[in-house]
Amino acid sequence: MTENELYLFLKKNFPKEDEKCEWKEFKNLKHSVSGRLGEDVISYISGISNSGGGNLVIGIEDGTLNIVGIKNFQDYNIDNIKFRVLGNLTHFDSDNFEVEEIITSDTNKTIWIFKIPKHPFRQCVFAHKKAWQRIGEHLIEIREERKDAIIYENLVTEDWSKEIIEEATIEDLDGNAIIKARQEFIKRNPKYIADIDSWDNAKFLNKAKLIIKGKITRTCFILLGKEEEEHFLDSAVKIRWNLKTVDNQDKDFEIFSIPLILSVDEIYKKIRNLKYRYLREGTLFPDEVLRYDPFVIREPLNNAIAHQDYYKKSRINVVEFEDDHLVFSNYGTFLPSSVEDVVLKDTPEESYRNPFLVEAMRNLGMIETQGGGIRKVFNFQKQRFFPLPEFDLSEGKVKVTIIGKVINEDFAKILIKNPEITLEDTLILDKVQKKKNLSDNEFSYLKKKKFIEGRRGSNYLSFNVIEPTENKELLAEYIHNRGLDDKHFKELILEFISKSGKAKRRDIDNLIIPKLSPVLTDSKKKNKVTNLLTYLRMEGKIKSLPGYLWEKN
Repeated sequence: MTENELYLFLKKNFPKEDEKCEWKEFKNLKHSVSGRLGEDVISYISGISNSGGGNLVIGIEDGTLNIVGIKNFQDYNIDNIKFRVLGNLTHFDSDNFEVEEIITSDTNKTIWIFKIPKHPFRQCVFAHKKAWQRIGEHLIEIREERKDAIIYENLVTEDWSKEIIEEATIEDLDGNAIIKARQEFIKRNPKYIADIDSWDNAKFLNKAKLIIKGKITRTCFILLGKEEEEHFLDSAVKIRWNLKTVDNQDKDFEIFSIPLILSVDEIYKKIRNLKYRYLREGTLFPDEVLRYDPFVIREPLNNAIAHQDYYKKSRINVVEFEDDHLVFSNYGTFLPSSVEDVVLKDTPEESYRNPFLVEAMRNLGMIETQGGGIRKVFNFQKQRFFPLPEFDLSEGKVKVTIIGKVINEDFAKILIKNPEITLEDTLILDKVQKKKNLSDNEFSYLKKKKFIEGRRGSNYLSFNVIEPTENKELLAEYIHNRGLDDKHFKELILEFISKSGKAKRRDIDNLIIPKLSPVLTDSKKKNKVTNLLTYLRMEGKIKSLPGYLWEKN
């Protein structure tokens, strides 16, 4: 289109700047895509996405809509810009993100239109490690009320699981599955025990909230449908069990279909839930437990069924790594605001992806909807002194890893000898044993309770939690983690330089770094040596020479 036609197109489709639209000149892309926070492309994408989605048009004069065009593309082009932008955003919906390029036919001016989707459910989009929002045509760091509105928003969507399958009848349901459903229903609803035998299948299915006015729902078919009739669900419901060696080599697999009320039992039987033995201190008699409490297998599996995004027509996966751990995964973002909220709060979750299916599964005793199921899984792991469940919520999936053994015997000893450590405490301490980064709040909390020592990013378990174990190895590790004081290291450096005449920085690193606390990262160890040399120089004891050399004053 010509420049005039493009102007009319923009005036019609993007007439003014507001929460959902921004024009930017950005003639030079060198520092405009990911440059100054709050002023670059990724900041505007974050702000527009967090404000409900919209468009960013670049190559347009701000306030006038005059077409200036992008003049210096640096190393960006229409083929790589989308990938480059996504690499600088967190929690952004890449599937629905588009960038359109328009080049005027008469003046050869190029503009780009970034078509920005709304933020994912209950997740803010971050750029430069900050979330942004739009107020009118202004871009600001996200306000608390907007952040809360996103984090605690309710899911308003069509319930796939409630839809009627018009052609299906009760004859298309599996007889054994209906018998199983009746047995489980009466366990959850004992008040009907005197009446249930007199109900025909239609009345039972209605009472269990599996059908609507005699019509078969997708929920009913997922749980009770005959396998040979799975075409009614467009083959959207499958569970794959896969057995792997610990080093990730495939050994066996099987794919399960409807009725899932029976398939979950078959999958449970597939998992080799062997005995696990470990010795407690002070006794020669081992504790012997199953690697996985049955509830720890059934809860994540049934949760995956309940919360699967069936629009994706993808399988639920159960991967068993021999005698080590299980991984359950399903498509769909995690609906609660965080895993920690589900574990620590007693209030039930308010939103579900498949509410009709969730209610039916609750009536059949397959899941709990009062927020207690996941908490129970965490408690079962804590009681065994096993690592707590791992939740990976990336790539539009929910992946849950359950480890069926003690991976850190020292950490298990600490839990055994410190029974006052609560589940809430263990949730955060579990990150310490797994060497994961702690948030500011988590670090402050553990420091306040005197569970850890050290600085942020180089913390370690404190003497308070080590001492009750009376374990010499743990005590030695604690002393090693504390490291030696700065005075000792300064004396070592001074002696080394004195006896060397002149010492290279590389040689000083080789002297000091191996002696530093192992909780420090390599970069922090280097910084530590830099700081020691700086202190010595400022004290007038050493001086630097060209060529990264040091000598005594």
